[in-house]
Amino acid sequence: MIPTLITLPTAADEIGPRRPGAIYQNSDGRFEVLVLITDPREAAQLLRRDSARWAVIVRDTLRPDGQPHAIGSTWTTSDYLLREGRSAYTQAA
Repeated sequence: MIPTLITLPTAADEIGPRRPGAIYQNSDGRFEVLVLITDPREAAQLLRRDSARWAVIVRDTLRPDGQPHAIGSTWTTSDYLLREGRSAYTQAA
């Protein structure tokens, strides 16, 4: 019997297309990505979860009182992108 190799998702797979400026929607709301945090120590502190590898700070654009908050949920097939964000390599004008 040949053992199967299991590959775990990378942080980039879990984050998906959520870059600053992106807008995506799912059953919880429509969210604008404000900040993408890829430093595991900062993400763990922000999410109060030692295992966090990244965090995204979003604002729900469907709520007039939507306050920015941090999330650590992975990108799934129920999420869909409405507007692409800026690439990590894009420089501000």
